[in-house]
Amino acid sequence: MADLKQAPVSRRLSAKGTAHGGEGLGRVLIIAGSDSGGGAGIQADIKAVTALAGYAATAVTALTAQDTKRVAAIHAPPPDFLRLQMAMVLDDIGADAIKLGMLHDAATVELVADFLSEQARDIPTVADPVLISAGGDRLLAHNAEQLLIKRILPLATVLTPNLPEAETLLGRPIVHEEAALREAASTLRQLGSYAVLLKGGHLRKSDGSPTHQVLDVLALPERTECYRTSRIEVRGEPHGTGCTLASAVACGLARGLSVVEAVEAARAYLLGALRTAQGFGSGNTPLKHSWRVAPEYP
Repeated sequence: MADLKQAPVSRRLSAKGTAHGGEGLGRVLIIAGSDSGGGAGIQADIKAVTALAGYAATAVTALTAQDTKRVAAIHAPPPDFLRLQMAMVLDDIGADAIKLGMLHDAATVELVADFLSEQARDIPTVADPVLISAGGDRLLAHNAEQLLIKRILPLATVLTPNLPEAETLLGRPIVHEEAALREAASTLRQLGSYAVLLKGGHLRKSDGSPTHQVLDVLALPERTECYRTSRIEVRGEPHGTGCTLASAVACGLARGLSVVEAVEAARAYLLGALRTAQGFGSGNTPLKHSWRVAPEYP
């Protein structure tokens, strides 16, 4: 499996798609939920991939009615319709990478896992195990968590959990110290993913306040990398960082970068989107995904 996940772009193109000259230019199939507020979900995914000069195609697993404060309702499309979305994108356009986000329930996890196993085993996949929104709303049913571990994690080239998600996947708390984070990332990798990027945005001091530095840990088969940055303060919690980072990693892989190169480029992009966030809404803060490409208007 590891050899397949590390395959260069030139080895991945004949399996799917009739892209008519677009091969290897960063096609990303995003399989995730929609965020009507535009800060997270497929909306954030499309913005990130586009800002990084990739091509974003989508299969919507769920529609959400949400803003920067809460998720008011979730509506899932029929399973056959979700499968048709994925099949039509792969059969015509193809994909150089796949990004998984909100999978919503057990039936969707099973469907997506079956489809990827049958149709996309040779395409690098970034799995963001979306469990709970920044506002605290559950986005994956409790009865789907073990299924996600069993079916999705072994298909992932890169798994991108935050600390609460990692604790859920491991079934235990994680001490907020570097040694414990390194161990947790390595243990998570043993569940089947080629690499695990454990995100440290939820790191807290002993008094419960956020740490001044954020520590992300990337566990690879042969080594572990640690990335430290100063925390960027925003109103509430940053909204859509997980979706954005995972999509940026997928875009890097789609353009032929190694896992380490894709992670480092994605982190740099995310930090810029955080620093330039404009503070829309009255709850958690959405990012400015266009910071690299948008002109400055007076």
